[in-house]
Amino acid sequence: MSLIPAFFGRRSTDVFDPFSLDVWDPFPGRRRLPLHLPPARGWDSETSAFAAARVDWKETPEAHVFTADLPGVKKEEVKVEVEESRILQISGQRSKEKEEKNDTWHRVERSSGGFLRRFRLPENAKVNLVRASMENGVLTVTVPKEEEQVKKPEVKAIEISG
Repeated sequence: MSLIPAFFGRRSTDVFDPFSLDVWDPFPGRRRLPLHLPPARGWDSETSAFAAARVDWKETPEAHVFTADLPGVKKEEVKVEVEESRILQISGQRSKEKEEKNDTWHRVERSSGGFLRRFRLPENAKVNLVRASMENGVLTVTVPKEEEQVKKPEVKAIEISG
């Protein structure tokens, strides 16, 4: 019994076709999982795909730089905040497209809904100088770093007795 043909209809077994090879089934006769699982409890299909916006965080010698892909989101729909406890919060909302009564939708794959990401900033972050910019659906948040004070080792002269 082949896994792929079970989902996509019957196919003949062919030694040269890697998708038609018989695969051992440890639970013969049992029902397989459906290809499409329902969304998790508490999440609806509109927000689940957009809830976790993808964010990159890199550290340069001068700053911490956060880059978030937010295609289709206007800068007015995005909020960047820094809480007192050094938490950077990026949140926003992508509006659902208005539906006309006489429109026929064949496929809806673009997600809508809210998103929220939170990051604990390190001690060397200058939270009062955070800058954010958005261009072509990419949000860039720059958090400057405090310059590291390189302490010169204190040299203490020791008097030699004798």
